[in-house]
Amino acid sequence: MSTKTVLITGTSSGIGLATAVAAAQSGWQVIATMRDTAKAGALLAAAEAAGVTVDVRTLDVTDPASVEACLAGLDRLDALVNNAGAGHLGTLERESVEDVRTVMEVNFFGVLHVTKAAMPLLRASKGRVLTVTSVGGVIGQPFNEAYCAAKFAVEGFMESLAPVAATAGVSVSVVEPGAVASEFVSNVGLADNALEQAGPYAPALSAYLDRTRGAFAHAQTPQDVAAQMVELLAAERPAFRVLTSDAARAFAGAKLKDLDGSAVQTLTGTWVA
Repeated sequence: MSTKTVLITGTSSGIGLATAVAAAQSGWQVIATMRDTAKAGALLAAAEAAGVTVDVRTLDVTDPASVEACLAGLDRLDALVNNAGAGHLGTLERESVEDVRTVMEVNFFGVLHVTKAAMPLLRASKGRVLTVTSVGGVIGQPFNEAYCAAKFAVEGFMESLAPVAATAGVSVSVVEPGAVASEFVSNVGLADNALEQAGPYAPALSAYLDRTRGAFAHAQTPQDVAAQMVELLAAERPAFRVLTSDAARAFAGAKLKDLDGSAVQTLTGTWVA
């Protein structure tokens, strides 16, 4: 069987970088994409250390022309890993609607742009789509309104797409990590004077940040998530939903059995009290 090809978005750091290296080690031809290839140094160094090569290409998920240009150069694609995304902290009263739109463009519409462009190739290969979402796509979390809205949208979109894509031989999965020790947290755009800017919500934000620092002190590694991504790439019948840690499974499980929403509200309410 010829080598299979996977395209992975957001590979300059974190889960994307680790998945690109792990997939290459498993024999995949890896097209590792990122918005700014000047930031490919860490990926290329990791690939060299692992004794593998990856094909680094430019792809800005928020730019349809960039997406089309990247995908147009492919003759075959067996798998797509939608990983590119950006965190965001804020609350509605204290930020602009444009801030929220930006979060949606990166985390939701970016996924749609790439998946839409990839589908003809994936139909031809009977391939698969893996999309990294988050437990924040299952449970809404304080000060993550825009981010969780985007991830909820991705979850709903992929859950709806999955049975349709399956009729064309394409499998669809969502991967839901909890806390992951990567640069993602440092990229949420929280200003140094965020507490001052939070106004009446400053006490709640302070409590939330304290709680979050504790959660990320015991975070899962990107390499652990990547190992599970590679298993999904190889699985004969990949599951639709994959929670990547015991903590993620316990957290999401609270929502899945909470029919009236009271258990989740009680849980997340403690984060800002």
